[in-house]
Amino acid sequence: MACHCSFLDVLAVISTLLAVGYAYIKWKYSYWSRKNIPYIEPSFPFGNLPNPFFGGNPESFGDRTTQLYKEAKAKGYRHLGMYFMLRKAYLVVDLELVKNVMTKDFQHFVDRGVYTNEKDDPLSAHLFALEGKKWRNLRTKLTPTFTSGKMRAMFQTLVDCGLVLEQYIEGLSNTKEPINIKDVLGCFSTDIIGSCAFGLDCNSFEDPNSPFREYGKKIFQPYSKLRSFFRILMLQNYSLARIFGVRQTKKEASDFFMKVVEDTIAYRKKNNYVRNDFLQLLTNSKEGKENDGDMLTMNEIVAQSYVFFIAGFETSSSAMTFALFELSMHPEIQDKVRDEIRTVLAKHDNQMTYDSLNELKYMGQVIDETLRKYAPLSFLTRECVEDYKVPGEDFVVEKGTRVLIPVRGIHYDEEFYPNPEKFDPERFTEENKKNRSQYTFLPFGEGPRICIGLRFGIMESKVGLTSILRKFKVTLNEKTEVPLKMNPRAIVTTSEGGIWLNLEKL
Repeated sequence: MACHCSFLDVLAVISTLLAVGYAYIKWKYSYWSRKNIPYIEPSFPFGNLPNPFFGGNPESFGDRTTQLYKEAKAKGYRHLGMYFMLRKAYLVVDLELVKNVMTKDFQHFVDRGVYTNEKDDPLSAHLFALEGKKWRNLRTKLTPTFTSGKMRAMFQTLVDCGLVLEQYIEGLSNTKEPINIKDVLGCFSTDIIGSCAFGLDCNSFEDPNSPFREYGKKIFQPYSKLRSFFRILMLQNYSLARIFGVRQTKKEASDFFMKVVEDTIAYRKKNNYVRNDFLQLLTNSKEGKENDGDMLTMNEIVAQSYVFFIAGFETSSSAMTFALFELSMHPEIQDKVRDEIRTVLAKHDNQMTYDSLNELKYMGQVIDETLRKYAPLSFLTRECVEDYKVPGEDFVVEKGTRVLIPVRGIHYDEEFYPNPEKFDPERFTEENKKNRSQYTFLPFGEGPRICIGLRFGIMESKVGLTSILRKFKVTLNEKTEVPLKMNPRAIVTTSEGGIWLNLEKL
């Protein structure tokens, strides 16, 4: 039968479809209004997300959530409704709600809502991203690998890497040339994580193009506009993304880390070689030597080694970089840190030991203040896994709702941190910390999903800072643009243009 549809008929169908689509979008964007929750007016298609394609002055989503937190707090709101494209999101503002989500009522918000694809991208199934029972089981298996005893066992490896850093800095200081400190500390972090996570000597200072260093850089390269768009799409429907085999990890990086771990484990088993590192602890779990025989699979071992690498590679090097930047701007604080280092080490035969670094209380305050100003992640996510009645509100957070914790917004809240732009380690004396809620400081998260490796990260930062500050004076080089400008598309907090310092041997 011949089709006699006219142009007007086709136009009518298109018009009907557009009308239905418009009505659907309008209905989706009325969710928070229907719930009588204060919200930010969205715009199609990105909702309240920054548009990754347009705008001469790009804004990160971290910037956006920080500003929204500030505005909501000023209006006395406890929470705020938002949209990720068409998907609803819930921004918690009141600290009591932050506590409920992260700790008190954690069973309703167990998951981070991070995309994983174990079939096509096994490295994505790591502790940070896993959900529900899988997360609980793996957290239980891994917790014993970060005890004080295990940290002590790995400590000498950090000290050895610190000595290499010292020698490298001394060579650079003799040239009187400015130093891009992030690159130098990136090599230091690569050597530490390569050794502690994979049992390999990366020699990044001798070979800055070593595979570990190169893959580390690639993983943390700022997203292109197109990749940013695809990441936004992934947030909409994880099931569909898995059907299409969407990956979080580039295949070449996945293949590299998989081969490194498999080859290293095979070598150790064949040669009966044992080393005090993270990979050995995971291998023991694989063979049922720890955790009551609850064994890890090879894919689990590779995924955890990978996330240990990416977490330690970027966050610790960034924390040390920003700390040295602030110390170069505040020489009186730098002198106080150096005096503490010399006083404490003098009691330990001028040697860095696990105990001596734990005595560096003021340096700990400097690191904490650095993490307050430059938290690695400007916001954290949770996903509601079970309907949750908000205490004191006639509102239920529905299962499947994305929940946002505005870390940077809280860290820069004048109620908790007066004059928040000022770098002031005194905020983190024991007395001052007691006068604030623990939920005002969230660089590592809080509650059951707090970063499992936070003590290792602090230990690494203390070794790096001690190695530099005990022998070198740090000043700011004119190549560094002040105030720092952060890269809006970087995965973790990163400055644009590098941080250039002068290091003078004392």
